[in-house]
Amino acid sequence: MEDLINKLKVAIIEGDEEEALKVTKELLERGIDPKLIIERALEPAMKIVGEKFEREEYFIPEVMLAAEVFKKVMEFLKPHLGQEVGEKSKGRVVIGTVRGDIHELGKNLVATMLSVAGFEVIDLGVDVSPEKFIEAVEKYRPDVLGLSALMTTTMIEQKVVIEELKRRGLRDKVKVIVGGAPVTEEWAREIGADGYAANAYEAVRLVKKLLGVE
Repeated sequence: MEDLINKLKVAIIEGDEEEALKVTKELLERGIDPKLIIERALEPAMKIVGEKFEREEYFIPEVMLAAEVFKKVMEFLKPHLGQEVGEKSKGRVVIGTVRGDIHELGKNLVATMLSVAGFEVIDLGVDVSPEKFIEAVEKYRPDVLGLSALMTTTMIEQKVVIEELKRRGLRDKVKVIVGGAPVTEEWAREIGADGYAANAYEAVRLVKKLLGVE
């Protein structure tokens, strides 16, 4: 199994859709749990892609290609994920990358994993102003608001959004989680967020914990 898991990781990292789908199919035929495939191959592969991007070994085209293959494999796996997909929504999550920041890989991964776990996800995209976050909270009445920041210079925007929620009397109506490469547990506590997640899987676990669902 490990050989196939590694082959799938490499296929995603290299953006080889045909190989990735072929290996995924073989793993399923061998009775491997699709959740294990996601945990052992898909997410680690995208983490490596992100690290390559940070080291400037990969650029936007390579990252986008890998992300596209990731999405295709996820779509292929969804019908095999059992009751988690297609059941009544476990909760609604609004997510976006904060103002001044156009990074979306981490946010997209979190949005995808939350969707797979049975949550309704409303993705506001990147470079989202505090006003747009507030409008989304008022319009969609989400259970959770996810704020992503991938640069030290944009982290402050997470605090700005939380302060604006307080000012509008909306803070106690939504749980706020934060994440992104420079974000820490300490920062989350400092700005009054309800939680911090270092990766997509932690984000899913955090949302489930905050909402008391399985």
